[in-house]
Parts: sequence; structure tokens; C-alpha cells
Amino acid sequence: MTTTKMHDDEIDTSVSLVVQLLHAQFPQWASLPIEPARSAGTGNALYRLGDDMVVRLPRIPSAVDQVDKEQKWLPILAPRLPLSIPTPLGRGKPNEDYPWHWSVYRWLKGRDATIEPIVNPLQAATDLAQFIAALQQIKDIDGPPPGQHNFYRGVPLATRDQETRAAIADLHDVLDPDEVTRLWETAIEAPVWNDQPVWLHGDLHAGNLLVRKGRLSGVIDFGGLGVGDPACDVMAAWVFLSAENRGAFRAALQVDDATWARARGWALSFGLIALPYYQTTNPVLAAIARRAINEALADYKSA
Repeated sequence: MTTTKMHDDEIDTSVSLVVQLLHAQFPQWASLPIEPARSAGTGNALYRLGDDMVVRLPRIPSAVDQVDKEQKWLPILAPRLPLSIPTPLGRGKPNEDYPWHWSVYRWLKGRDATIEPIVNPLQAATDLAQFIAALQQIKDIDGPPPGQHNFYRGVPLATRDQETRAAIADLHDVLDPDEVTRLWETAIEAPVWNDQPVWLHGDLHAGNLLVRKGRLSGVIDFGGLGVGDPACDVMAAWVFLSAENRGAFRAALQVDDATWARARGWALSFGLIALPYYQTTNPVLAAIARRAINEALADYKSA
């Protein structure tokens, strides 16, 4: 769990704040043990509540809209998905101690994939593909389009062009800007997604994937939830998976060439933008970002 502030507009949270909120709004849980939960998340602070619950407090304004979104959609989506996802148990209100709505969730067993090893990476690639496919196959529910609520995950890739090129310039001392730019331009020149938008998790990296007994068991942090270009979730092929298992993932999802190219661009853009922002405040996420860049570049050079 990071203890350094990651954002200029981040507010403080603490165990004592959680105690105050629970006493005022959920007194039935106020006597349970409370402790900070390890998390590399950037928008919310997590506090373990008893043995089987977790309190999730937005710590930046841009995460506030995620509360109502997750409270609404996660119970509807959960029965349709092959991996466990968080179950909302309560929706807290702002008061004099805390300015925003907040949530209590059921605690999911397992540890995230940054600390818990996966026994069979090929199986993990297939399991993750099946999870993404299950999301994409939900056609009878109209989800929220990309916006600030999900950090614009699922927008057309080219809308990230200015920010991505700025990140390439910022990292010119550690990356070959010409090589990175060639990869990026290949991605944004790929045909755009012209089909119906599909449901997306939006942030499928190792910190949001739970492992139990060596196998993927759950997916957390649905702040990026929305509908849009499927390439946004396919970027997990580089953000999370290795070259050895990428083919099985692609085959299981039946990804076309254009979406594959855009997805690699998403992985590159995600890594380029996140790395300089989090490299001193969130080493776990910075390592994930660095890996995404390296995997995308290595794959591009080997193609």
C-alpha cells in the first residue's frame, strides 16, 4: 500500500476516519477490526473491515463518480462473469468528516497478481480471455460511454495522441523516441472500431487481478468500467501477459488484426503516461507501466 500522495488533489484518509464514518452510518459494523489494505490503486483508499468486508474511499475528485457506477452495475454484471468481482454491501454518504460517497464491499479472497504467483500462465491467459469475452457478450444492457468516470478508457485510440506523444518526449532519455513513435503511429493508423461498443473493465493489469491457489480467481477495481473499443481490454495481452501466452489469449478472444494493433497501442500509451507520473509515488504501478512499454516494444520489433 502506498503511503505517499500520488495526486495534487488527493485528500487524506485514515483508520480513524473510517471508524467515524461507520459509527455514523453503519453502526452494525463499527466494532469490527479495521486496518489499511495493501493496494496499488490510485483513486481509492482501501480499509479491511473485519474478515470479509472492505471499505473503499475515493481520495481524488475524479474517482467519486465511480461509486454510484459500481454500486449500480457490479451486481448486474457479476452473475454473467466467470471470475469473481466485488459485491457492494453498502453505500456511504458524505458528512462533515468526508466529502464524498463511498462504499463497503464484500472482501474477495486471494492476493493480487503482483505478489501471488500464477502456477499456469497459459491457463491464466485463457481465463482472462474468457472473462473479457463474457463482458463483451453482454449485449442487452447499455453501459456508460467513456468519460471522466472511467478515465476515458475505450475512446478511439487516436484521441490519446497528444498526451502519448508528450509522454514519449518526456521519456526520451530512457527510450528510443523514434522507435516508440513508429509503434504508436502504427497503432493509431489501424482501422478504428466501427461496431457496437462493448463492455470493458478498462484497467486489466496485475494489480487488479486476484490469484488464489495459483490461478486467476477474481477481478477488482472497476473504476474503468464502461463501454467502448474492445482494444482497451485486449491491451492486457502486453500489460499482463507474456509473449509465450499472448497467442493463446488472442485465439481465445478471436481478435482481428486492427483491434490487436490498437490494443498494443493502448498498452504502450498506458505505460508511457503512467510511468513518469507514478515512478516515485507508486512503484508497483510504475513497474506495471514499464513492463507494458517493454512488452509492446519487444512485440513490435519481433513482428
